[in-house]
Formats: sequence, structure tokens, C-alpha cells
Amino acid sequence: MLNTLKDKVILVSGGTAGIGLSCAQAYAKAGAKVVFIGLDQKSVAAAGELLGAPHLGICADISQEEEVKAVVDQTIATFGRLDAIHNNAGLASPSKPLHDTSVQEWGRLFDINVKSILLTTKYGFSHLKNAKGCILNTSSLVGEIGQENHAAYAATKGAVNALTKAMAIDYASLGIRVNSVMPAAVMTPMLQQWASEQAQPEQIFDFLKNIHLLGYCPEGDVIADACIFLLSESARFITGVNLPVSGGAELGYRRNT
Repeated sequence: MLNTLKDKVILVSGGTAGIGLSCAQAYAKAGAKVVFIGLDQKSVAAAGELLGAPHLGICADISQEEEVKAVVDQTIATFGRLDAIHNNAGLASPSKPLHDTSVQEWGRLFDINVKSILLTTKYGFSHLKNAKGCILNTSSLVGEIGQENHAAYAATKGAVNALTKAMAIDYASLGIRVNSVMPAAVMTPMLQQWASEQAQPEQIFDFLKNIHLLGYCPEGDVIADACIFLLSESARFITGVNLPVSGGAELGYRRNT
């Protein structure tokens, strides 16, 4: 996929760990200039060491309007354009049924997983319009099929899926494509945190392997490959799609081992 995204400027929220970092690295390898956002300076610095120049790391809370505006302003000041926004930042904890979820937990999940898309779109829109660019959201298969003891998170991802389609309809006439990817399980620090909150965490990784028909729980690179495609000219006639990248988990069958 060398030069598939040559000279594109791509903003990636949650770009310092997990799927976001895998995507940032893949976009850079494909020729893009990557602006990656992390919540703390340590993670931003570590990702910067991996990516090197000319990429730009920014420490920001993407649920805060002024911080998102500043990120977009800094991106334009540095690179002069914005071709794509990958709304990847997400929060998966707590893992609880709805009645055990506090109002504060509910609010924080929606702020990070959904409100952040509002903010990046609000401040990035005019630049994407000029570039006839793309918006890509990292959703989850749980937004389609639900998940036990994970009500608020599933609700946020259902919202992302609906929002992806609504945005695609609104922006198609402007040449802006909007899609999402829906992983099942991906071996990331966020997944490790989720696993630790389960009743029997020591058994969870066998479960995660076996829900995928292809027989393993992947790393972030499999998601990154799909994301490169959706942001590239190869996907120029694809919009409003919530794409499962899930090893067949959505078919509802466990792999026979």
C-alpha cells in the first residue's frame, strides 16, 4: 500500500495506542502526513518516536471543544490542508449493565465516543469540503449486535453507526465520504482493560479467539489495512458504510476448534 495516501493530511484521534497507533503508522507508511492526538504527553511523545518526521503529535482531550478547535488550527498552520479525519478515540469502560452505570460514566462515554465526532466535524468541515475529503469513524460490532454487560458502550457505538450514515447523506453532495469500521475484538490496551472487568478474565482470551470464525483475535494492523482502503481513491464510490472487520464474528457462529 506504499503511496496509497501520498501527501494526504490525516487527523487521527486516539492515535497514540491500539488501533489508532496502528492506523497512524500505516497511514504514514502509505505516504500520508499524520496528525495524531493523544490524551497525555507521554503517549504522544512515544508515538512521535515511532512515527518521526514530518508527522505531528498533539496532546488534547477530544471531548473539549476549545481543544479540538486548537488541534484543527494547528494542523492547518502546519500542513495547510486537511484531507481526512479518523475519529478513532474511544472509551470502553465501564463494563456494566445499564442499571449499574452511573450518570457520570454514561456522560463520559458519550463525550469521548460520540460528542468528539461532532467537534472534529464542526471544526474540520470547511477544510474537508475544500479537499473533498473523508471522515472515518472507528465503531464496533457491538453497535450492531449488542454485548452483555456493556450497555453504555454498545449504545455509543450504535450512535456512531447511525451518525455515519446520516453524515454520509448530508455530505455526499459536497464530495465528502463518510464511513466506519466495526471491529469485533482487537488486541489493544483498551481490550485488556475490558477483559480485566469480566467475571472470569483468565478465560476471556480463549473466548475472544473463538468468536472470530477466522480463528484468532487480531492486532490493529488488520483494521488499519481496511482503513487505508476506505480513505483511498480505491473506495471513491463507497460512503455510508459501517464495515465489519471482524473475522466473521457478526455471523453469530463460534469457530469449531
